[in-house]
Amino acid sequence: MKYLSRRNFLKSSIVSAFGACSVLAGQELSAAVPRPHLEFPVVPRERLAVTTWPFRMYMESSANRWRDPKLPGMDLKEFPAMVASKFGLHNVELLAAHFPSVEKGYLRGLRAAVEKAGSHIIDIPVGATASFYDPDESKRREAIDYGKKWIDIAAAAGSPSVRLHIAGVTGVAPDADRTAESLKQVADYGAQRNVIVTLENDDLVTEDAFFIVRVLDKVQNPYLRALPDFANSMLSGDPEFNYDALALMFRHAYNISHMKDSEVGEGGRVYTVDVERIFRIAEAAGYRGYFSLEWEGRGGAYEGTSRLLTESLKYLA
Repeated sequence: MKYLSRRNFLKSSIVSAFGACSVLAGQELSAAVPRPHLEFPVVPRERLAVTTWPFRMYMESSANRWRDPKLPGMDLKEFPAMVASKFGLHNVELLAAHFPSVEKGYLRGLRAAVEKAGSHIIDIPVGATASFYDPDESKRREAIDYGKKWIDIAAAAGSPSVRLHIAGVTGVAPDADRTAESLKQVADYGAQRNVIVTLENDDLVTEDAFFIVRVLDKVQNPYLRALPDFANSMLSGDPEFNYDALALMFRHAYNISHMKDSEVGEGGRVYTVDVERIFRIAEAAGYRGYFSLEWEGRGGAYEGTSRLLTESLKYLA
């Protein structure tokens, strides 16, 4: 399904998409349903974080296929102190692929390094080994078990959430029912461990914003939330589609979003977005969580992240 048809879907079903029974961020669920209770800062700088993704060329990990050996290496335990020193920020988002180890000893050391830097882990973005909507039940079970594994790792590392990826299946269209059935099991486990599961508009097909919200509406678990990315939906080439997608995602978001001012598409084309407008969209949705700076584009990670920091402080002030 191409993005224009999904946009038509939004127009035809806006009432149901924003109805009182469908918007997790604004509805009152039964008192019997556990809910996350994070205390978010209100000072603009304290609402900002830095993710390891822009620095992937530096991160030392056997799972990191983006490592550039010509650049100096950095262990994940060094990242929180670097972010505090270079950017004056004390929140970090650590990609699963950048963990050199998930053994208990390493996770204890990581947690100690985060605390020493006066920092906090706010999220762990996780890749995928299988799809939540694969027609093969064994593959869906693999995806569910992998999500639960990283929930356990997040709990040990001190992260309140994980971002899980909805992988595609060759020749199979995304299926909201199967995806919801799988993610319900993951979200229920997250509730047991007090770890939020987030879904990002990271792919125009398998992680389309409107598809994600359909899944959230089916699951109805406060531990399954949206993670709005400022520019990923801009790869559609339609700015208004990007802003419509973000308006919907922020109404279902809770603790984290990815702040960027551009995204790189096929052939190296750079798509830019109206950062001020997106911050206003988030504010209008009542979003109180973190904005994780995820620089994408030309130039270097340090310079790009500094620019995003300046932009964010300007519009959050």
